[in-house]
Amino acid sequence: MNCKNCNTELKEQYDYCSRCGAKVIRNRLTLKNLFTHLSETFFNYDNKLLQTFIQLFKKPEDVIVGYINGTRKKYVNVISYFALAITLSGLQIYVLQQFQTDISLYDLNTEIGKTQQAVFDSTYSFMTDYQSLIMMLYIPIYALIARLTFIGIKTYNYTELIVIFLYGQAQLSICIAILTVALVPTKLISFEAFGLLTIPIMVLYFTYCLKRVYGLSFTQILLRSLLFIGILIVLFVIITIASTIIMYYNGSLDAMIEAKRAEIEAAKTIKDTIN
Repeated sequence: MNCKNCNTELKEQYDYCSRCGAKVIRNRLTLKNLFTHLSETFFNYDNKLLQTFIQLFKKPEDVIVGYINGTRKKYVNVISYFALAITLSGLQIYVLQQFQTDISLYDLNTEIGKTQQAVFDSTYSFMTDYQSLIMMLYIPIYALIARLTFIGIKTYNYTELIVIFLYGQAQLSICIAILTVALVPTKLISFEAFGLLTIPIMVLYFTYCLKRVYGLSFTQILLRSLLFIGILIVLFVIITIASTIIMYYNGSLDAMIEAKRAEIEAAKTIKDTIN
């Protein structure tokens, strides 16, 4: 008998391959053993996926620092975990598209409101369509800011910081996807409230992870977190300025200015008529 995964010759009494560790499968695939396999994979307390998810809340340093230091079999590796998060994000997008009605954040009775809503709709559509790509682009940016934030502490290099944020972002994305699937169809919480709720959760979780992996005190991580947020705000301002410049060149900014001007003129005309 040979292993079906690596073709190593095995003795008949072996239940696992001595070379690659794969389980020896003797029975044909049926609905019963397929269900058993799925249950063992996703719901067994001892499986790596469930343990990775739990430990990233209880002891994130055990998962993250362990992976960085070479422990690669105890938990799900960072690439596979991030890939799972992207897959669940796809499910999250599907649920949002099925159950989320049109999101109106601006007064559609005015021209400026219509223009602002159009810009929001376009941005939201882009964020939804390219969510997976945006998730990946966040990681090197977060790692760069962390590199600047923790300057003077040479515990982790830039690549290792990417691993930290890959695990952290994946954990958050999985949780948000699960909450979306659970809450959005019930309409227990609005889209706007849910979006606002995720922001402090992200900040707190990343702060918690960095505190644990760096082994810092509460005061130390608080100061570093404030510095991180400060750098992030500066970066946001730069991106906002760049976006404004882009809007200027593609005509969107002029449209918003003209709409605002028309709104002011209309209000002025109504006021003069009343007087």
